[in-house]
Amino acid sequence: MTEKSWQFKPEPDPEMTQNLARALQVPQAAARLLVQRGVESFEAAKQYFRPDWTQLHDPFLMKDMDRAVARIQEEVARGNPIMVFGDYDVDGTTSVSLMMAYLKRYGVPLTPYIPDRYQEGYGISKQGIDVAKQQGIALIIALDCGIKANDQVAYAKTLGIDFIICDHHLPGDTWPEAAAVLDPKRPDCAYPYKELCGCGVGFKLIQALHQSGGDQGEELAPFLDLVVTAIAADIVPITGENRTLAYLGLKQVNEDPRPGLAALLSSAKAKPYRIRDLVFVAAPRINA
Repeated sequence: MTEKSWQFKPEPDPEMTQNLARALQVPQAAARLLVQRGVESFEAAKQYFRPDWTQLHDPFLMKDMDRAVARIQEEVARGNPIMVFGDYDVDGTTSVSLMMAYLKRYGVPLTPYIPDRYQEGYGISKQGIDVAKQQGIALIIALDCGIKANDQVAYAKTLGIDFIICDHHLPGDTWPEAAAVLDPKRPDCAYPYKELCGCGVGFKLIQALHQSGGDQGEELAPFLDLVVTAIAADIVPITGENRTLAYLGLKQVNEDPRPGLAALLSSAKAKPYRIRDLVFVAAPRINA
């Protein structure tokens, strides 16, 4: 068994620590911890403790986002059905719920598809593609999976079906020949934050769709209870944009969560709900 050792962050600059402690009126120990986390000024501390919508990145900075939006708008304009495909874990199921809830506003037929974990396994399945073909679906949005599904996407193309991939896992040397491949970990993607979960990538897609219609981002707040649940369950770093999404998402969870999530959290001992309640109360019930 390989032994693991603690890795200590380097000691912060004493002058920077002292200046931050004075600006925030907090003890030196607290200021030292903040500086070690990259919070080095009053403004940075304000953003760290009170994130807001302005800190979210432009979704169109993500590679292929313009192509994804255009392909969805094409199907919507034709009134064609769309399949929303996601993995069976918390990140995947919340992603499907988020995308289904948002796309309903367009009035097109929607088919959710979550593969059977025992019969189909993880990721995009041939069975799911066949279901799409049977239903006359020409576009599948795959969430929290698909970045290595080269063969499955190629098979779908022979049936006249396009894919939009929304994933956050590391790609291989090549990725699927899809209508769009959204993954901040693509080596050719300049998106400034790389640690989004699958539901986070899905949220960036609906943010882009919303933005392309001239709407304001704050109107998407009702979807953030799903995003923060995925962030918590998938154990992605709560830094940068994830921290903003988690902060705004917890606000939604405590003020106006969707009924299903509220029911799952009802056994939590106390409010306000915190990340740990999503990790240890909601997530295991969704995964079960």
